[in-house]
Amino acid sequence: MTTLLNSHADLVQRSAAAVRAAIRNGSYDGHTAGLAAGKLQCNLAILPERFALDFLRFCQRNPKPCPLVGVGDTGDPCLRTLGPDIDVRTDVSGYRVFRSGTPTEDVTDITDIWEDDLVAVALGCSFTFENAFLKNGIPVRHIEAGKNVSMYRTNIDLVPAGRFTGQMVVTMRPIPAHQIAQAKDISGRFPQAHGAPIAVGDPAQIGINDLSQPDWGDAVDIKPGEVPVYWACGVTPQNVLLNANLPLCITHAPGHMLISDVAEDAETPIITTQ
Repeated sequence: MTTLLNSHADLVQRSAAAVRAAIRNGSYDGHTAGLAAGKLQCNLAILPERFALDFLRFCQRNPKPCPLVGVGDTGDPCLRTLGPDIDVRTDVSGYRVFRSGTPTEDVTDITDIWEDDLVAVALGCSFTFENAFLKNGIPVRHIEAGKNVSMYRTNIDLVPAGRFTGQMVVTMRPIPAHQIAQAKDISGRFPQAHGAPIAVGDPAQIGINDLSQPDWGDAVDIKPGEVPVYWACGVTPQNVLLNANLPLCITHAPGHMLISDVAEDAETPIITTQ
């Protein structure tokens, strides 16, 4: 078993390349919330080429939960438009592997699983705008507590494409009531990272029964004077890919993002092949 040499605290002030290097060499396998401040963090979906076009259509039709920021060439694990040394087989701190619609394993390296017909798709992540919240005095509870963000299934139907369909997943952050308008404005400047929230307040309005029981990530306290605010989440494609029953697909593990070299405040998303 690899002995981890870096804690989350060790990496907070390190560059994106340094964090990726720690992940690549096996010395860090934790969540990436709060790391590489100022850089775009990405959700990851890897699937066979014959399904990729319909998946890209699905993302285009559902840009809030699935904002496209990068697409790799078939069989190429590099995403050079997001960073010159990025290798999607090794540079994510946790991967989830699905076979025939069933999650079969969580791993920290997919080099032995990679196949020549796979296409890597990078999607923006809400971790990106959290640095802007902190700079503007808006608390981010899961970072304060050293936890992963709370993620929940909802009843919000998505626009289908081919075999890809399902419901949206959201992240929740408690925001002081007097700062909600500011939080909406700030996150709205990051369309490549899910943009403005999709709901505020009562979780039942979007089909969430109990905020203390997230489907992924960690529960956090909601303090007096705070209101739960919900953003579209890049774990959405995991539900969608599971429902699609593909022979093989690979995603990031929830909260374990691909950290890019792209500035989080880039004016336009990076949507391109190499």
